[in-house]
Amino acid sequence: MTASTLIPTAMGSDRAADFDASARVLNLGDVQVSDMAYPMLTVTRTPRLIQRSDPGYVQLSLTLSGNMGLTQFRRHTLLGAGDLAVYSSSEPFDGWASPEGAAPVRQLLLHLPRAALPLTGRQVDRLAATRIPSGEGFASLLSQFLTHVARHPRQFAPQDAPRLSTTLVDLLAHTIAQRLDAMSALPPESRERALLLRVQEFIRRHLPDPGLTPAAVAAAHHMSPRSLHRLFQRHGLTVASWIRHQRLERCRRDLVNPRLAGRPIQATAATWGFSRPGDFTRAFRSAYGVSPSEYRNWSF
Repeated sequence: MTASTLIPTAMGSDRAADFDASARVLNLGDVQVSDMAYPMLTVTRTPRLIQRSDPGYVQLSLTLSGNMGLTQFRRHTLLGAGDLAVYSSSEPFDGWASPEGAAPVRQLLLHLPRAALPLTGRQVDRLAATRIPSGEGFASLLSQFLTHVARHPRQFAPQDAPRLSTTLVDLLAHTIAQRLDAMSALPPESRERALLLRVQEFIRRHLPDPGLTPAAVAAAHHMSPRSLHRLFQRHGLTVASWIRHQRLERCRRDLVNPRLAGRPIQATAATWGFSRPGDFTRAFRSAYGVSPSEYRNWSF
């Protein structure tokens, strides 16, 4: 359930003789993201290990495949693919993981100092060793963002580390607070960053809708258009340009996809919410310096 290089634990496996495992760690300063694969495994963090070394960390586990179990604070939880769970380095815990079939267990770990979370230790511990489904609310945003960062680390430059770690901490804090119905406990700046992420995720999901306008986005989030514009402006963005950029990027990606080579350019534009071909061509040329047809021809 944890990387022993981060938190000392005792590990065991019935596959010790041919233990085939892999781990990639992305270091974002105080925050680390681990992408791990391994066969059957048991993990224990004992009081003696805690006395020997307790850095005061919180870990979030996201199960990608296989089955897991976690015990802490006398709470027991079972975890399957898509489930999240948090636990503390400062209290004993036991965990186990077993694969389904021949494929190994796949797990992502988010590792951060407890002090980085804008919540009390008691609030975090209340949620320890409980199953958090990743299908809704901030848990959904957290699992998607964590998975993307872990799987595509080369998309980010070293100078992106502070922003990535801040986003992960904010999403974890909001996931915990939402589960505890304690959103008011979060600082205003954290709530604002999380609101921006939630709005941006909504926009991504609705890019194909030609009616996706700043007014429609604001209405979906029960806020005035003026408040929405101010939210984006405080982060150096505008709503309309961010929507347009996301649509253009989806179109650009599809234009160089060999599987879509036979699809008309106008159909690609319409797929991502551009209802007027002329508007799409002008916007594409302005953004990338060439027309959509020229871009496709050069790519192939």
